[in-house]
Amino acid sequence: MSMILSASVVRVRDGLPLSASTDYDQSTGTQECRKYFKMLSKKLSQLPDRCTLKTGQYNINFISSLGVSYMMLCTENYPSVLAFCFLDELQKEFITTYNMMKTNTAVRPYCFIEFDNFIQRTKQRYNNTRSLSTKMNLADMQTEIKLRPPYQISPSELGSANGFAHLSVAEYKGTGKISAAPHQRLEPVTLPGIVSFVLSLLCGALNLIRGFHAIESLLQNEGEDFSYVIAFFLGTAACLYQCYLFVYYTGWRNAKSFLTFGLICLCNMYLYELRNLWQLFFHVTVGAFSTLQIRLRQPQGKSPDYNV
Repeated sequence: MSMILSASVVRVRDGLPLSASTDYDQSTGTQECRKYFKMLSKKLSQLPDRCTLKTGQYNINFISSLGVSYMMLCTENYPSVLAFCFLDELQKEFITTYNMMKTNTAVRPYCFIEFDNFIQRTKQRYNNTRSLSTKMNLADMQTEIKLRPPYQISPSELGSANGFAHLSVAEYKGTGKISAAPHQRLEPVTLPGIVSFVLSLLCGALNLIRGFHAIESLLQNEGEDFSYVIAFFLGTAACLYQCYLFVYYTGWRNAKSFLTFGLICLCNMYLYELRNLWQLFFHVTVGAFSTLQIRLRQPQGKSPDYNV
């Protein structure tokens, strides 16, 4: 018999369970699948937003959106379209009921356990497929799955004790390729980080404008030094690269930010004759502030071992 057995809502960044079914099956097979739930919850930030894990007689499907993942366990013959429609309904209701501030600041596991009431009602509807009245949604989901099928995770890609082994290189339609070193997510942005990002953009724009003015001056006066133009544009590139380092994770990120700050200092030292002390102080201070914010915004650490 095809049916949905259980579902849970998990925060992506650390695997904190926010809500879950309270009447799941206690059989050996489903207990083993709950171990897979725990493994998957630790790696949600490194996986695509729509995945399926086939584990013998059962399938685990999940979708992720706005920092929250919606996971469900069903029998292997349960239709994939119905499974993802079920998850889509959970997602829409959860987003409507709880704002992002609550989910981001939650510290206790299962702090939204009252959401299980909606999970149970929705599960009953989807386990009685004849009474489903969402034919239009089913058609839309079927089309979407054909255009962007879920990424298939095999049990062999899971480590036995330490969670995930490295994912093999595989094609995920709609998101490109997933390599053995997936893109790492950074911690949430803070207000000082936003300020540093905006100030870096401002410094980059000022350097760019002054660089074009220097080109105009060079064309009008042949005696002007072209190296000033290079210094202005290098300053622009350094400011923009600091913005990039703040937003995206790369290898040697902290070292790159310090080198970029050094380049900003060198450019401003060279432009000493064209800028007053306040201008030099502003550019160097913004560069130092941005470097600090890059250093403080670290990749998300390993998720705690919650009893999911």
